[in-house]
Amino acid sequence: MTRKSKLVVLSIFFLALTVSAFAQETISPEDAAKFIGQQKTVCGTVASAHYAARSKGQPTFLNLNKPYPNQTFTVLIWGSDRGNFEKPPEVLYSGKEICVTGVIRSIRGRPEIIVKDPSQIKVK
Repeated sequence: MTRKSKLVVLSIFFLALTVSAFAQETISPEDAAKFIGQQKTVCGTVASAHYAARSKGQPTFLNLNKPYPNQTFTVLIWGSDRGNFEKPPEVLYSGKEICVTGVIRSIRGRPEIIVKDPSQIKVK
């Protein structure tokens, strides 16, 4: 095998490992509670979305797979970060299947990720 062939085979091998590792990092909203404190990508459908304009911090809640108050996972966007989005997040993502990346934390026993930048959310 030539050196060039070895490099090609090695490159393909590392590419496959990278793709495999990324696939393993994607989890469902129902499994998110198992990964508190870890950075993961959670994928699900936005079942309800709400901008609490009159609440402290003006949060936007995107609830995955089940609507509030039975949501399995919440994406939280603070009012100070809403300007980073091209449209209001509750309009942009409502009803869509999304993947959100960040550190999973637990609030009142439910898992959530705080999103500061649109790059953390991908529409499937």
